[in-house]
Amino acid sequence: MIKIKTNFLVAALMFSAVSCSNPIFAQNKPAVQSNLPFEMPEVQIPIFKADTLNIVDFGAVPNTEELCTKAINAAITKCSEMGGGVVVIPAGLWTTGPLKMKSNVNLHTENGAFISFTSDLSQYKLIESYFEGNKVLRCESPIMGVGVENIAITGEGIFDGNGSAWRPVKIGKMTDGQWQELIQSGGFLSKDGKIWYPSEGSFIGNEEKDKLPKKPTAENMEPYKQALRPVMVSLVNCKKLLLDGVTFQNSPAWNVNPLLCEHLTLRNLTIRNPWYSQNGDGLDIESCRIGTVANCRFDVGDDAIWGGVKNIFAKNLTFNGTDCGLRFKSVRGRGGVVENIWMEDIRMNNIPTDAINFNLYYFEKAIKEDPQTGEVIVEKMPVSETTPAFRNMYFKNIYVNGAKQALKIMGIPEMPVENLQFTNLIIRSDIGIQMNYASKIDFKNIDLRLEKPGIAASLSNSQNVTVENFKATGENQLFWVGGAETKAISLQSNANKIAFDKVKLEESVKSQVKIIQ
Repeated sequence: MIKIKTNFLVAALMFSAVSCSNPIFAQNKPAVQSNLPFEMPEVQIPIFKADTLNIVDFGAVPNTEELCTKAINAAITKCSEMGGGVVVIPAGLWTTGPLKMKSNVNLHTENGAFISFTSDLSQYKLIESYFEGNKVLRCESPIMGVGVENIAITGEGIFDGNGSAWRPVKIGKMTDGQWQELIQSGGFLSKDGKIWYPSEGSFIGNEEKDKLPKKPTAENMEPYKQALRPVMVSLVNCKKLLLDGVTFQNSPAWNVNPLLCEHLTLRNLTIRNPWYSQNGDGLDIESCRIGTVANCRFDVGDDAIWGGVKNIFAKNLTFNGTDCGLRFKSVRGRGGVVENIWMEDIRMNNIPTDAINFNLYYFEKAIKEDPQTGEVIVEKMPVSETTPAFRNMYFKNIYVNGAKQALKIMGIPEMPVENLQFTNLIIRSDIGIQMNYASKIDFKNIDLRLEKPGIAASLSNSQNVTVENFKATGENQLFWVGGAETKAISLQSNANKIAFDKVKLEESVKSQVKIIQ
């Protein structure tokens, strides 16, 4: 879902550690690789005064159910009014409601600090907020910042969003024992008995929307607020922000969501959600520009990283059990250009769907695919400013240990996905590569280890594709090329031969495919 053009950098770099013993937080500048195929602006890192406030001095009490909301927010407000500095959350269990970030404040968590956001939903007011780039009525996020600058959340603490108090659960995502235990805990089931909701309000808000007020307000939607789940960390229109070292887990919906922000530094984070989490995205970067994401670990039940950005350098990231590994998605009518992406040294484990996915039909009705070849035939539409464009992307050293599909590209005929390079891919998956409406695609040193027999790679309605040193192990693996618009396909052998069982060319493309031994 690409809204506007943006500049963003994702890098795996080493930075100086943040230490509360010397709370002058002037961070090192990230060193951008000099050989990137695109230029990156310098990322501005927040700097904080040495003044330090402790939430205990504002009345926060640890290891009880007493809410620390007022104490923590009072410390943040006081620190900002003093011109900025550091607010320290010491070791201990701290139960709190929504926290509001203020300019020039570093919220620093010590080792052993566990910040648990309350399951008392009365603490979360309904406000005008954002979701998927749109203004909507939603509950306050556990951590919020709107229009602030020079802010940080740092340290070794854990922020827990108590998402189980908010989220519906689908039957297919749990074992029988887990599902029965969930039902016995209370809540409401959908009419077909396949979705559990934590409350009647959540059930009505999702299943019986015709009963909702025609003109929703904070007052008349209060009984259904549990259906209006917030993202856990909502940072909107912020400048110079740093998230470093902490863990964000168990979010009500999306986990970390910067929107319309500039100069972001996200590094050394652990972002996790239960694998059954509904809308449990890890990091959703929307319409942001100029920033870094470094050395982060994602273990979530939905997308690991999602965003509308361009000029990205990503290196040394690990995805465990995320719904999809690397997903690039948009739809006709959204517009926007996604370009200049470099991803290197990416590791994935146990991906339920695609390791790498390009989908230009997101939110549209399912596109009919040939059940054997995966070919799709789509009507070409006029190109306009609302036509999405994906181009100039580079993938190197991608290692996948378990996925449903290695790579799926679903472009559109009027603006095919263009200029992609895949180098040094080792992927163990059920099925291999499916490509529709793509142009200027290079594959080099591809090693697919496939669990299911059939087509290792299908190329349809694509142009100017080069395949060099392609290997697919598994039973009866076929390389298929077809599609009326397919042109200029080059299949180059490795040192001995093309390493798949056979190549099948549809009659319409035989003159367009060159096999080089």
